[in-house]
Amino acid sequence: MSDATLDQARQSIAVGSKSFAMASKFLPAGMHEDCVMLYAWCRHADDVIDGQEAGFAATAQGDPAARLAELRDLTHRALRGDAATPVYAGLARVVEARDIPHRHVDELLDGFAMDVDGQVYHTMGDLLEYCYRVAGVVGVMMARIMGVRDEAVLDRASDLGLAFQLTNIARDVIDDARIGRTYLPRDLLRAEGIEAVDPDDPAQRPALHRVALRLLDDAEVYYRSADVGIAALPRRPALAIAAARNIYRQIGVKLRAQGPDAWNGRLSTTKAEKLRLAARAVGSTVLAPRRRAARVGRDGLYIRP
Repeated sequence: MSDATLDQARQSIAVGSKSFAMASKFLPAGMHEDCVMLYAWCRHADDVIDGQEAGFAATAQGDPAARLAELRDLTHRALRGDAATPVYAGLARVVEARDIPHRHVDELLDGFAMDVDGQVYHTMGDLLEYCYRVAGVVGVMMARIMGVRDEAVLDRASDLGLAFQLTNIARDVIDDARIGRTYLPRDLLRAEGIEAVDPDDPAQRPALHRVALRLLDDAEVYYRSADVGIAALPRRPALAIAAARNIYRQIGVKLRAQGPDAWNGRLSTTKAEKLRLAARAVGSTVLAPRRRAARVGRDGLYIRP
């Protein structure tokens, strides 16, 4: 692994996700670097599809389908040992070193294809399929980096990814609508009398917020399920993931508390809040005398492929 590979990955996480950057610092050496390199490729792939840089400033050029095709080609070439740039070299190294099945990489690319194709989500079941492909499978790959091979624990890692994505979708309802994307299930919108989300119609905001709360309610179920998987991890990885869980979940807490006005700006957590939420994770993992998994079943939850 060249210095450029890891340096670029570290820069990507520092700019693209301050929450994950903080949480990942709790990981042991080696594991931390591999998680950072996997994140860097995921961030890069997302930016390629959206025409952004580190999740901001859309400047897409050309055909999204062509960008996706090039992304697939460069990714597959890297997995065959022909990496075009450091971000792809980092992915290839992690996949090989941590025995990550190539199908998981393709599942994430298939999730991006759903965006390119303008997928319509009629039900929560439809939306959860998307959430798995763009986030749940990332949780699975991260868990494999942490040494998890038990399928039941990998299910819980997927659940955490689903919870994160449902939280993100609820937060980004208006921003997504401005770029022509609607992830809120059509059946929930129609129940509120909404056929199409208009980001500039303030009269829609209360109804949209009620739909977003439905997503946050489901996210809570997946957060609780994920706690079982966190309890199965060694202490340092458990601390890192519990910190990330607390920080990301706080976005939903704020959206609930602030109501529709939360969409007047971009919801985020301050550095002080991140530190407080990370400290809370220390109490539930490293300092916990016994980390026994809660009795939370998965009946009725999404079943990953």
